[in-house]
Amino acid sequence: MNSTEPPRPFWKQRALAAPWLGPLFALVFVYVLFAVLAPETFARSANIVTMARQTVVVGIAAVGMTIVIVSGGIDLSVGSSVALATVVIARALNAGAGPFFAALAGVAVSGLAGLVVGTTIAWGRITPFVVSLGAMTILRGAAKGLAHEQKIDADARGLEGLLGVLPDNVSFLVFPPGVFVFLGLAAAFAFVLRYSRFGRHVFAVGSNERTARLCGVRVERTKIGVYGLAGVLAGLAGVLEFATLTVGDPTDSVGLELAVIAAAVIGGASLLGGEGSIVGSVVGASLMTVIQTGSTHLGLPNWVEEVVTGVIIVTAVALDRLRHRRP
Repeated sequence: MNSTEPPRPFWKQRALAAPWLGPLFALVFVYVLFAVLAPETFARSANIVTMARQTVVVGIAAVGMTIVIVSGGIDLSVGSSVALATVVIARALNAGAGPFFAALAGVAVSGLAGLVVGTTIAWGRITPFVVSLGAMTILRGAAKGLAHEQKIDADARGLEGLLGVLPDNVSFLVFPPGVFVFLGLAAAFAFVLRYSRFGRHVFAVGSNERTARLCGVRVERTKIGVYGLAGVLAGLAGVLEFATLTVGDPTDSVGLELAVIAAAVIGGASLLGGEGSIVGSVVGASLMTVIQTGSTHLGLPNWVEEVVTGVIIVTAVALDRLRHRRP
């Protein structure tokens, strides 16, 4: 570092160290605002549980998307992968598979799709946007073909309990198991991304791929691993989506990829790569859920929610650029 360069202001140093602090303050502010405006409904404990359940699918997929964005990539196939997973799970259940193996089949298919996308990007040296855009169409078409272009009804065989209302004998848990699965995954991948060798390689590739290669990082293998993990997490999101819908729906989750990317960006992930955090993405996903739920409780039309969310996304990107400017 050039000693003649002036040091960054304290607030910029803290912002760079924890880019999720700003979104966290925004989350608290928005929640308090809606609680004041609609105290009789929004501030109820039951509503908090509902919002947590609504955040799970986007949140789990956002964990995978964060890893992809930190590596300098993007994945537009998340929504299609989630829909394909619900169809595979429904077909497996109808074929007589148990709930665990049906869920495992959905995760495996999405994980395999992620590996194919990552391999194509890494070894084909094709722009991630183009590859994932093609995968989005391919996976959506595969889901429709597997479902014969219609929803598949299936006996969930207990999978609905992942995000359902808790029985009285375990009501002390407050939140359904799917919420704890989400939080556990977020904690595990936050640790992996920040403290493991693989995580350091992901940041290195996203910051400067050429330098990472010169330092001995196996760039291609890292990229394949990143997209494979993102695929597995999309599959897990698909399991919880099926738990909510209890049907295999090939038309489900259209546009989910935009919400997932938005959650990561709001949480401080830079679309230029090399920066992002799982904590930030969880906060970003929660913020969007609070805005959506609060707007509903106030009786606001959907377009207001969409405008506010869009403004927050643009503001988050603008703040990201501001944080990286020299004083």
